[in-house]
Amino acid sequence: MNHAIEFADRFAVSTWSLHRALGGTYPYTPADHAQPAREAKYGEGVVTLIDLPQQSAERGIHRLEICSFHLPSLSAGYLADLRGATESAGVTVQTLLVEDGDLSNPDTAQRDADWMAGWIDVGAALGAQNIRVIAGKARSSDKALALAEKHLRKLADATSAAGIRLVVENWFDLLPGPAEVNWLLDALEGKVGLNGDFGNWDRAGKYEDLAKIMSRAELCHAKGRYSGDGLDRADYTRCVELSVVAGYRGPFTLIYDSTYYQDEWQGILEERDCIAGELKRLAGA
Repeated sequence: MNHAIEFADRFAVSTWSLHRALGGTYPYTPADHAQPAREAKYGEGVVTLIDLPQQSAERGIHRLEICSFHLPSLSAGYLADLRGATESAGVTVQTLLVEDGDLSNPDTAQRDADWMAGWIDVGAALGAQNIRVIAGKARSSDKALALAEKHLRKLADATSAAGIRLVVENWFDLLPGPAEVNWLLDALEGKVGLNGDFGNWDRAGKYEDLAKIMSRAELCHAKGRYSGDGLDRADYTRCVELSVVAGYRGPFTLIYDSTYYQDEWQGILEERDCIAGELKRLAGA
């Protein structure tokens, strides 16, 4: 039996995993509400964002996460066209990833919270199930965590009213370990979910730390670690195993961020097949 087919609903792909294929980015920022010009940050690209739902479906992946900086336009017409492309391909927009803003900086937190709230209509237009925001970038402290919690609570009410779930992830200095992640989730009383990320804590003790948060994760960025020898399967399968043992049952969003394969899809599918094999093993099949 093909493991990937057996566990088909357990996988998503992020547009970040195809940033070289896309080439360009559009650096939206809370400091400037103008439509940003395209930056060929990763080259000219060989596909457009609207191509990806069909490409993903053809490879058996029917969940897509979209980075905000990959959206070439926020016009109603473009968003409708992109949603049409996902629906035609049978692909669910799992998460809109809002890639800027800092809710823990007292000088800009209100501005950034207002800017993040502006993405709710974009997520709704795309039919996104979730919106992931950056909880904060400030060095973790009681004051910084409390400020982020205040703004996240208001954002969560607004996203919930639009039928979208707000999530954060273990990312940046505000959430450097499980104690801070769990404090924030507890303070928010279930209003905000967790997207666990394998790659954001790449340090000694990361397995123990990830095990302390993955029971609370609703989503997971499954980032594979590559070197000149290819995918570090031991690291990858250990992260999957600890997540399953902790009780994680959600989708694994495949994050490929390497030049090991020129064709990013090759790396994405290698990650998928590795996880699928591990899930099968853990299921005892």
